[in-house]
Amino acid sequence: MSTAHAENSAPPPMPSFANISAAAQAALDAAKAAEKVNYMELPQAVKYEDLQREVLMALKPDLFEGMRFEITKPLNQNFFLSHSLFMGNMEMQTGGRQIIKTPIGNYEFGANVIHDKFMMLGRIATDGRLSGRVKYDIRDWISAKLHCQLSQEPGQSQVMVDTDVRGGDWNAQVKVGSPSFLGLNYFQSVTPKLSAGGEFFWLHANQKSGVGLALRHADKQHVATLQVATTGILSLQYAHRVNEKVSLATDFLWHFATREVTATVGYDCILRQCRLRGKVDSNGVVSTLLEERFSPGINFVLSAEIDHWNSNSRFGFGVVAGE
Repeated sequence: MSTAHAENSAPPPMPSFANISAAAQAALDAAKAAEKVNYMELPQAVKYEDLQREVLMALKPDLFEGMRFEITKPLNQNFFLSHSLFMGNMEMQTGGRQIIKTPIGNYEFGANVIHDKFMMLGRIATDGRLSGRVKYDIRDWISAKLHCQLSQEPGQSQVMVDTDVRGGDWNAQVKVGSPSFLGLNYFQSVTPKLSAGGEFFWLHANQKSGVGLALRHADKQHVATLQVATTGILSLQYAHRVNEKVSLATDFLWHFATREVTATVGYDCILRQCRLRGKVDSNGVVSTLLEERFSPGINFVLSAEIDHWNSNSRFGFGVVAGE
């Protein structure tokens, strides 16, 4: 009896954490393996000219003053015609805070051809301007673009040829244009989230050259960029994605030579039937652009900008038909 009672009253064995420790260590090892960066398979870097694309959506809305009507009519899946009518004001600076506005009107006709390997866009306006753009994908890793603009005004006609070269984790571009312009840029992924690169340009007519450097850090929720150039400009930009429908953006621009600083805060909201974008800067300029979808393919646009410092305001409305 005493022996059986002693065996029944013995304390239970201590629990073993061997299996739990092994599972935790395995999870930790898996997390470390996932975080390990393979520098031979970095993601494709964005183009240097697209460095600020997320920020520009909020900070550079297509503002206008007056009335604008645009229609795009597809003739087939590859050929589209476009018509654009604009009636508004042209602003002329007087050297002071006063701004003189002159009424203007313009009609523009366009034709677009879009294919899997090439794209051609052409525009002609009643003021005599003729512009065109051609893009052709020579291979998967190289493409060429031609931009041209012809105008009756002296010095306004120009031609630009771009060659884009893409690698596994980098992008490069060569620009040659008139009058006597040469530009080079390169952008490289350093880590899965960080990219770095630079640009160089030479303008023979003015005997002027410049070098710029840039950094870009991108994540699922944010994009931060830094640009500095020998032309005397420092630019810091940050875009934050609050959710799928709301994005915020900021910009800090500093001109070394003139010691002028401008700070801008903007937003981009995509709702069920409309898109609202706006910004406010340190110069007292507040602007908003509203795009309301009436029906599939028909949008109503409202544009507003108020410059408190210069006592100037711009308001516009328009209709955009076609996708």
